[in-house]
Amino acid sequence: MRSNHIDSRSCAPRHGRRSTRRGSFITDLSRVSAMPESERERLAEVSDRFAFRASEYYLGLVDWSDPEDPIRALIVPRLEELEDFGRLDASNEACNTVMPGVQHKYPDTALLLCIEACGGYCRYCFRKRLFMRDNHEVSRDLGAGIAYVRDHLEITDVLLTGGDPLLLSTRKLAEVLQALREIPHVRTVRIGTKMLAFDPFRLLDDTELQELLAEQSGPGGRIYLMVHFDHPRELTEPAIEAVDLAIRLGVICANQCPVVAGVNDDPDVLRELFETTSNVGCPQYYVFQGRPTLGNAPFRVPIVRGFELISEAHRGASGLARRARFVMSHESGKLEIVGVDEERIYMRYHRAKDAADENRFVSFARDDEAIWLDDLERLS
Repeated sequence: MRSNHIDSRSCAPRHGRRSTRRGSFITDLSRVSAMPESERERLAEVSDRFAFRASEYYLGLVDWSDPEDPIRALIVPRLEELEDFGRLDASNEACNTVMPGVQHKYPDTALLLCIEACGGYCRYCFRKRLFMRDNHEVSRDLGAGIAYVRDHLEITDVLLTGGDPLLLSTRKLAEVLQALREIPHVRTVRIGTKMLAFDPFRLLDDTELQELLAEQSGPGGRIYLMVHFDHPRELTEPAIEAVDLAIRLGVICANQCPVVAGVNDDPDVLRELFETTSNVGCPQYYVFQGRPTLGNAPFRVPIVRGFELISEAHRGASGLARRARFVMSHESGKLEIVGVDEERIYMRYHRAKDAADENRFVSFARDDEAIWLDDLERLS
């Protein structure tokens, strides 16, 4: 196995801090005592339709005295989620699903959906269908998915996602990583996770997980931790400490998040997020246009507004904090929004499902209300 030869014991959390909250999750809104009972009852219909889940640690970040608190907006249900808007699979991931738990959209990249749970359920989640009853997209037995990757020599990049792979037991995660490392043509393994925001003690307190990451991420092949901070306030001292620990274990960290109304649709907030993530060692990789997913009406931000927000956020930020691409994960591919003028919106296919579209520039009639590619009139 690859190893960066770091003794993970030397990377233990500083100050001897330990959390009694690790693994303590609330899935019943009635148990959130900080909310008035009347509000909990009023939101019960929402949480019945779109599951609620949060760690005690994360709920502790909410300023309950502020009804507009961004952390609250991220995790607490709201009535507007019941509006008739969007669809559950807004990017038609079903058409890229080759077997339960495996998506293969681009030739070199495969997604393994490892688990149907997260450390918390973001209210704007684009895969909330996974957390609903009678969902069968995630496979509990990843053997068939790993065999699929092994049989497809063109796959060089595997993304472990879900759900959140860091909710797997460390033993199960080790089995998956070790099996992938034994496939010669797999060069990059990414783990998509929001656990460093929802419960950083998952990494800080688990020495076996630390040893696993140190073993599996080294000069011969790095583990990429695709972390998910939506707002600067999620970057608490323990969260930053967890990022630092991951880096010292040899892991490469990068941040990605969507533009979310009521959370980070403010250029000053985005600038602070870009600067902070860059400074602590998980620079912003992508900023996503929010998908028009069922239940996401209160979180939508128009494409033009998103471009303006990110452009303004980049102004005044350091060069290293300006690296993020503003992209849309559409059924046809991943399009980067590269420009807006008085008449047009300009995009480029950063990744394309159809090879003929790879790197193609396309333009659309400017529409300041449009939130998705399908809302736009294509001009070229």
